[in-house]
Amino acid sequence: MNLTSKQRAYLKGLANNIDPIFQVGKASLTPELINAVGEALEKRELIKLSVLKNCFDDPKEVADTMAERTKSQVVQVIGKKIILYRPAKNNSKIQLPK
Repeated sequence: MNLTSKQRAYLKGLANNIDPIFQVGKASLTPELINAVGEALEKRELIKLSVLKNCFDDPKEVADTMAERTKSQVVQVIGKKIILYRPAKNNSKIQLPK
């Protein structure tokens, strides 16, 4: 599932008001972090992550790898902030525009 530009813009608007709930640090993408992000996506559908200064990986690469491993979509990467989206398997709360 690929997001259209309209859907991406809608999700960016929703993400404006949320704070990052995960931080990617020096250890980068650990299996524990990926599992936790996957669980958070199932509950919230839209989450924001922050890449700390001591993480030497490129935020875009971190976002792509995280999206691939959690089967989610990268909505946006701005600086060191990453927004990910994955519809919940049951009871999806976010209705995307067509």
